[in-house]
Amino acid sequence: MVEADRKRVLVVDDANLVRLYYRDALERAGYHVDEALNGLEALEKLYDAPANLLIVDVNMPQMDGFTFLRILRRRELPGAGVPALVISTEAGLQDFEAAQLAGANYYLVKPVSHKVLLEHVALMSGRAR
Repeated sequence: MVEADRKRVLVVDDANLVRLYYRDALERAGYHVDEALNGLEALEKLYDAPANLLIVDVNMPQMDGFTFLRILRRRELPGAGVPALVISTEAGLQDFEAAQLAGANYYLVKPVSHKVLLEHVALMSGRAR
C-alpha cells in the first residue's frame, strides 16, 4: 500500500500497554498510527497531522477523552469532523450518553479484541476490509 493511501489513526490513551495493543493490530492491518497520552496532546497532534479516525479513552490525566471531544467538536479545530471511537472500561448507560454528548460516533467497552477493533476502525475510517 502506498504511504499516501494509508489511513491515519490517532490513538489517545494514557496507558502504554493499551496504545501498544492498538498499534500492533492497526499497523498489521495497514494503518498509520499516531499516539497521544491525553486530550491536550491529541489536540496538538491534530494540528501537526490530520487523522482519518480517533480512538479515544475516557479517563486520562490533564485532559480526559470527553473534554477532548467536546473541545474538538465545538471549535473550528483541525480534525473537528473526524470520526471518534471511544473505548473505555466505563460501561454504564451514563457513560454511553456522555460519550454521545461529547461527540463520539461509537463506544466500545474494554477489553476489545483485535478483530472487533479492526472491524470498527475499517467501518469508521471508510476503509473497506
